[in-house]
Amino acid sequence: MCNAPSLATVAAVIFACSFSADARTLSNREVLVLFNSASPESIRLAEVYQEARAIPTNQIIGMNMPLKADITRTEYEDSIAKPLRKAFDEKGWWKRERDSQGLLLPTENRIRAIVLMRGVPLRIQPTPPKPEEVIKPPTDPISPRDEASVDSELAMFGIESLPAKGILKNAFFESTKPLSETKFPFFVLTTRIDSPTYATCKRMIIDAVETENHGLWGRAYVDVANKFPEGDLWLNKVISQNSGVGIPTVTDRFNDTLPKKYPMTETAIYYGWYDGNVSGPFLNTTFMFRPGAVAVHLHSFSADQLTDPHKNWCAPLLVRGAAATVGNVYEPYLHLTHHFDIMHDRLLKGWSFSEAAWASMPVTSWQGVALGDPLYRPFLHLEGTGEKRAEDRDFRAIRAAMRQWPKETEERRDKLADAATNLKSGDIAESLALEYMELNDSTNARLWLTKAKEFYTIKKDKLRQDIQLIAIERAAKNNQAAITGLRNAKMEYGNLPETEALSGWLNILDPPPPPVADPTKLPKK
Repeated sequence: MCNAPSLATVAAVIFACSFSADARTLSNREVLVLFNSASPESIRLAEVYQEARAIPTNQIIGMNMPLKADITRTEYEDSIAKPLRKAFDEKGWWKRERDSQGLLLPTENRIRAIVLMRGVPLRIQPTPPKPEEVIKPPTDPISPRDEASVDSELAMFGIESLPAKGILKNAFFESTKPLSETKFPFFVLTTRIDSPTYATCKRMIIDAVETENHGLWGRAYVDVANKFPEGDLWLNKVISQNSGVGIPTVTDRFNDTLPKKYPMTETAIYYGWYDGNVSGPFLNTTFMFRPGAVAVHLHSFSADQLTDPHKNWCAPLLVRGAAATVGNVYEPYLHLTHHFDIMHDRLLKGWSFSEAAWASMPVTSWQGVALGDPLYRPFLHLEGTGEKRAEDRDFRAIRAAMRQWPKETEERRDKLADAATNLKSGDIAESLALEYMELNDSTNARLWLTKAKEFYTIKKDKLRQDIQLIAIERAAKNNQAAITGLRNAKMEYGNLPETEALSGWLNILDPPPPPVADPTKLPKK
């Protein structure tokens, strides 16, 4: 790699390209399905995806790859990158030419996205230094590193002789136009269908396709947690974006993450940070997302592995029913991860999951992965189109009110108040409470949380209203009132599994005294 061009040179080549606009959205005829021919499950999964999305049969490729998650860079080149370039050449999918810098790169490309099936290796391991190499402290922690996700490395695999170390700038980052309108032929959108089990992978595919018939409806849950300003800003923007389109959003802004077994229901969207392993609501064995859900927890090693449903975050979220998530395979550093606000904005605008995920990622040849159907458009029917289902009625009504009265705030709230009362809808009443909580209007928030508790028939929904009433006291530093509320709720809800969330907050606000020392175990003088 000593003759590889610098990052600055590559960035200059990328941004020097200009292409005519094309209004088409990403289509199934632009997707390549890549599977590991050494894995029977990988082969079957590719067939499931090909049938579900009617991918042309000649756009399904199997390669004999190592049957392991972690591979060396040599293994990546020999078993994935080189055979894939050869296939693109032989099938005439792209046209490549050398530019003025001597780089061989695609100038035309019919394949815009590659979806990797379970069984394709996940991570490229760091290359050990040679014995004769002198290890000097790097001027920055990024430039010497060559470990990466296979997915991120493949995003620009068509450009040969790129440097393995460090990062490459993503020309599609922050794009306000779908990829088909930017026409970057050197760049492909990569996602993967991967999880701890074949059954979960198959369900991810089916849920994505079926959700597009009616749209993704339900509540959002955002756990801000106040870790670093940049990440908190992304999450607060997600909350604002949801507010603007009428998606009711339960928000937690306490420094601790959501407590164990917090009663989340009708969960279509989740964003949070920053626990190392799956925690909070997702430790409840009965919890499941709504089919088609988008769920992400930001952590440096959220996609460190995809086989254990109890470790890290990507694998557990998918096993619990999410259809799409993003994560990192090695330490990425915050600014080089998926920017949640950008991804969520593009999804709400009707973009495909692959385009939204990659528009939110600043770099390639790094640590990010996007897990889900590249064609999946969860908010295709946000404007009210699509198949109408009884279970979506109240969430559709909340969205319809925002469309009908986007600026007439009081009229919209009055209409929703009437609907909540007439329909005895806990979902609509809670949506009003959540709106007032964001405005710090505790009087109206308490009123509608109380009404929501009255309207709900399921205990864990009622419990959530009590927790949010307690959250108002906690946010106002009324700790004694919050402690009293927690104790009363524990008595009211008894053995309900979700009451563990109350214990979590009690241990923070009113920690138990330290255990009395056992005199028999004291050190002898």
